[in-house]
Amino acid sequence: MPLTLRELARCPEPPSHCVLAEESRASGRSASEIIEPLRERLAVMRDSIARGLASKEPSVAGMVGWNARTLWEADDPLGAPLLKRVQAYAMAVNEENARMGRIVAAPTAGSAGTLPGALLGVADHLGIPDERLIPPLVLAAGVGQIISRTIFIAGASGGCQAEIGSSAAMAAAAVVELLEGDAAQAVHAAGLALQNTLGLVCDPVGGFVEIPCVMRNGFYAVHAVSAAQQALGGIESPIPADEVVLAMASIGRLLPPELRETGEGGLAQTPTGRRLAQQALGESDDAD
Repeated sequence: MPLTLRELARCPEPPSHCVLAEESRASGRSASEIIEPLRERLAVMRDSIARGLASKEPSVAGMVGWNARTLWEADDPLGAPLLKRVQAYAMAVNEENARMGRIVAAPTAGSAGTLPGALLGVADHLGIPDERLIPPLVLAAGVGQIISRTIFIAGASGGCQAEIGSSAAMAAAAVVELLEGDAAQAVHAAGLALQNTLGLVCDPVGGFVEIPCVMRNGFYAVHAVSAAQQALGGIESPIPADEVVLAMASIGRLLPPELRETGEGGLAQTPTGRRLAQQALGESDDAD
C-alpha cells in the first residue's frame, strides 16, 4: 500500500528516509538515482531566486515583475530578516515564472515559490549549507505525492488550496526536517499548514499566474515557516493530516467553477481586476 501521512508520522528515522525507501521500492530506482535529480532542481531553485531578486523586468502580462526586488532592497522597519528573506525568495521565483523564466514546479508553477522561499530562506538565514537541503526536498516531494493521491494538485481541480495549500504543507514538513524535527512533527506541520488554507479560491486576474499568485506565494512561504515553528514547539494538528487532505478534496469539489482558476470570480472580477486584465490583453475598457 502507498505511504500515508499517518504512516509517515510513525517513521522512526528522519521522515525523508521513509519517503526515500518507499519511492525506491515503488520505482525500482536506487536512492542515489532518486536524489541526484533533486540536486539539479535545487540548483534551479537557487538560480530562479537569484534572477528574480536581481530583476525588475515586467512579466508577460505586465502586472508583476518588480515586487521581489523591491522588497529585497527595501529597509526593514520590523527588523525581521527571516520574514523578509522568505517572502522575497518566494516572490522572486514566481516573478521568474511570470516572465517565463526557468523554475521548479513545486508542486505547480503557480505555487513554485512557497517551498524554496521557506526552505532556502530558513537555510540561508541560519547559514545551513545546500547539501543539507536534499533530505527536506525528498520529504517535500513525498508529502506532495501523498496529497496528489487524494486530489489533483491544480487550481482548476480544487481552487488555490490545492496548489498553495499543498506547497505550504510540503514546505512546512521540509523546514521541520531541516531543523531536525521528528517525523510526527513534520506531519503535524504539514497538517497545520494545510488546514489553514482550506477554502482558498483560485482567482487569477485575467487568467495570468500573476495577481494574486506572486504575493500569495510570499505570504504562504511565511505561513509554512509558522506551521513548522508551531509543530517544533509542540503544537499538533488537531485533525490528522490525512483527514485534512480529505477535507480539502471535499471543499474543492464544492467550489463553483468561477473560483477554480477560470478568472470568472473573486479578485479577477473586481472592477480593477477586469481593467488590469483588459490592459494585459490590449483590450479597450469601454465596457467599464
